[in-house]
Amino acid sequence: MIKKPLNSVLVKPSGPDCNLDCTYCFYLEKAELYQQKKVHRMDDETLEILIRQVMEQSGPEVSFGWQGGEPTLMGLDFFKKVIDLQQKYGNGKSVGNGLQTNGLLLNEEWADFLKEYNWLVGISLDGPQHIHDHYRLTQSGKPTWEIVSRNAKMLLDRGVATNVLSCLTDHSADHIEEIYNYHKSLGFDFMQFIPIVETDKENQKQAASFSLSSEKYGEVLCKLWDLWTKDFQNGIPTTSVRHFESVFHTYVGIPAPECTLQKECGVYTVIEHNGDVYACDFFVDPKWRLGNIKQGKLINMLNSKKQHQFGCMKAKLPRKCRSCSYLKHCFGGCTKDRVKDPKDNGMPRFCTSYKMFFAHAHTQLQEMGRNWMAQQIQMQNEMEAQQSGGTYNAFNDFVKKG
Repeated sequence: MIKKPLNSVLVKPSGPDCNLDCTYCFYLEKAELYQQKKVHRMDDETLEILIRQVMEQSGPEVSFGWQGGEPTLMGLDFFKKVIDLQQKYGNGKSVGNGLQTNGLLLNEEWADFLKEYNWLVGISLDGPQHIHDHYRLTQSGKPTWEIVSRNAKMLLDRGVATNVLSCLTDHSADHIEEIYNYHKSLGFDFMQFIPIVETDKENQKQAASFSLSSEKYGEVLCKLWDLWTKDFQNGIPTTSVRHFESVFHTYVGIPAPECTLQKECGVYTVIEHNGDVYACDFFVDPKWRLGNIKQGKLINMLNSKKQHQFGCMKAKLPRKCRSCSYLKHCFGGCTKDRVKDPKDNGMPRFCTSYKMFFAHAHTQLQEMGRNWMAQQIQMQNEMEAQQSGGTYNAFNDFVKKG
């Protein structure tokens, strides 16, 4: 077994704590794992152990994802300590930081910090007010769209690298064109759409009512693809939709960067507020606890037998999937989607979705892949000619095109 490098970690510094009570949230219930305290916060000792380990055990480049719950509950001073410790133990490494937030606590001081240290921010915004406020409410049932949309615009206006993340539910899926155009109107160039499926808390034998059906998600993907490609200029995307770009990788023979589209998962670990390490964000439960950073090394947990077992679980697909012509482009999707609705009987939840999408976009994706490959060959030939003293001259070519 090839040893996996420690390239990234996902950190939950405030554990499952959040200042929202979104109907579809899967992480609030993780508080049951840590009932000793009502408030969960990563202390300075755990933070320093975490950053020292990551810096010592990773390669020349490493990224930290800060998520929750709601990570901004830690306060800005906590993240200033993060920077200090990364600089203390970094030893010249290239370090990336990403913050996924609901946006409620952001202000100009936060924006200045995020801009200064080049953090990538993902802000959770489900769309216009009537869509966002349908499920994303405070613990007292108050709407949040006004504050979140204002803070999202503030980040963009101040030059903070900001992506928008929208959850697709039974409600929002009916408004995908409105959501896409709304995000563009705010100035978002990078969008991510997450299909939601969770088990019903009252009836464990079925999915919750807000869950996205496979047929509905298929319709969303096809519509979103048409909207995305319609915005191309000279064959080049003007917006980034993460899922489509990940799928495109599989059409040019490159592994998708999105773990849900990879053959196996388990390429990163999740660190909870107290230092507990888990196999995946969606599998934070005792079965998939790998250890604690105060008693063991992250790199060993990442390459442990249990983490390998978890990663291989994704490839255990039904025979129907293994004979599918689209398998290499989806690999069954996310493992957790097979277990959230027992009625799926272990089948990938969004199998029909992917088939609908590939039937709709496969030909275009193939053509885009061929064009990209041809461009790579041309670029390689030009570089080789230049390096060997050939006749190609990039500056002259630029002048002629100008």
